[in-house]
Amino acid sequence: MSATTQNSAVQSAVNGLLPELYAKSGCEQVGLARESFAAILIEVGEKHTTPATSEKDARTFLLSLRVEELALARACAAGHNHAWELFLTRYREKLYLSALRIARQDAAARELADSLYADLYGTTTRAGERFSKLTSYTGRGSLEGWLRTVLAQEYVNRYRRTKRLVSLEEESEEGVQFAAAEPEPTVTADSRLESATDEALSALSPEDRFVLSSYYLDGRTLAEIARMLGVHESTISRKLDKLAKSLRKKILAGMMQRGMTRRQAEEALEVDVRDLRLNIRRNLAQESPPAAFSEKSAEARPRERSG
Repeated sequence: MSATTQNSAVQSAVNGLLPELYAKSGCEQVGLARESFAAILIEVGEKHTTPATSEKDARTFLLSLRVEELALARACAAGHNHAWELFLTRYREKLYLSALRIARQDAAARELADSLYADLYGTTTRAGERFSKLTSYTGRGSLEGWLRTVLAQEYVNRYRRTKRLVSLEEESEEGVQFAAAEPEPTVTADSRLESATDEALSALSPEDRFVLSSYYLDGRTLAEIARMLGVHESTISRKLDKLAKSLRKKILAGMMQRGMTRRQAEEALEVDVRDLRLNIRRNLAQESPPAAFSEKSAEARPRERSG
């Protein structure tokens, strides 16, 4: 089935459900026009469906969205002041409490929350246009959960930046700031593994990307990730195990769809993805590449760290 067919299925589903979803979303209250909301639904629907998606499945997906929170987030991103006032009324205190849970100090928590407000409101520009991080919210999960994830990820990114600056100062004091960089080990990846991995990772929710990045890339413990997201450690352990197994299956299926035999695909996944130049940085929204999701590591690592 072609992309055009996919678009038609999503558009037909949006057209049929628009009166119901528009009324349910409260778009009028936040200043979001009917046409703008329809375009948002089509964008989200096309992003999270496949060429084989039927109109029935597209309808089911659209009905599962948190359309009221989606409308609020996108109205804020579009610069509607009343929407932003509603957003602050509903989420300001929750954001601060989440930041305090992460940073543990009042001043650091307020600074972290304030920096996120700037990104959410859209004080930065891209190609000369105002950009708000809220445009990344798709309504697939709760807006509150998405905000906690973004907040925790910003904390990790700040920690990394601080750590790099401290390391540079230490190297400068020791007179090694001009030391030659060690060559980065490289393994040539099959393009089919690259594209299958890219496809599987791009389908993940923001929270799933954050959990995987924190555990497999940053080496954070289950307890640390659980504290950042405000859930129990066992929840993170189960989520990691489920995600790793699901990703491995999706990557295997993706490579087989691209012409590899199952044996070839399984052998390709034996390679440590940290040594492959795969296009995963964008998908995991992190600064370093992730480890391979082999069956052995997927089943062993969460149990090893939770003990």
